[in-house]
Amino acid sequence: MKVFTVKTRAMLPPKDNLLSLIKESFLANKIKIKEESIIVITSKIVAIAQGRCVKIDQTLNKEEQRIVKDKLIKKEADFYIDRKYVPKQLVTLTIKNNILIPTSGIDESNANGFYILWPDNLFLEAKKIYQSIKKEFKIKKFGIIISDSHTTPLRAGVSGIGLSYYGFYPLRDYRGSKDIFGRKLKMTQTNIVDSLADIAVFEMGEGKEQTPIVIIENVKNIKFGFDSTKKDPLKIVREEDIYYPLIKNIKWSKGKIKN
Repeated sequence: MKVFTVKTRAMLPPKDNLLSLIKESFLANKIKIKEESIIVITSKIVAIAQGRCVKIDQTLNKEEQRIVKDKLIKKEADFYIDRKYVPKQLVTLTIKNNILIPTSGIDESNANGFYILWPDNLFLEAKKIYQSIKKEFKIKKFGIIISDSHTTPLRAGVSGIGLSYYGFYPLRDYRGSKDIFGRKLKMTQTNIVDSLADIAVFEMGEGKEQTPIVIIENVKNIKFGFDSTKKDPLKIVREEDIYYPLIKNIKWSKGKIKN
């Protein structure tokens, strides 16, 4: 694989134009997108393009700001566990879009005094970005991933995850094939979306790198042309997940509360 970042100008909250940013950046960096590339875009700039930004009230003290943020987190979450149950009360734990994520994905870094929420309609947004790039750059077979960084239970640090994708099938299926000793594989599927998102997020960085777009070339065994807005094969029903025993024994509160 070949992996390279795209340097961009700052995407400015509360709202900015994503397609203009992509066009300007690709032109400035003399980028020509190759067929069968995967383009990974951080969710933050997609959210800013949608105007999914909430101004932080600087007249409030830190405790008052935390109360406001917690209400916003619970409103955005599908399910949540209040921060009072979390060690050192660091975060509110949430499930949003079938993903276990702290604070409903709301971020304050590189946000210029705003809370940046997760984008709405993530799979439809990935499709729209795909269609815009396809039209603008005249390419036929490629994929889009909208990524974010997240934490893994019992592991330090952040890594990457794909919130949505479009244009390629997300799994590489090994079921029915044999390993090097002839044992038939029964369950193994490779999650292509999160694997590539992890590589991209590592390259993007978490500070002031200003590289929110990554292009990955020469990825093997990708099936292009899949429409993820109709079905997401990555989604597992919670009751069928192997980690469900951990989730079911926790008292989750329902999110999307009213102000």
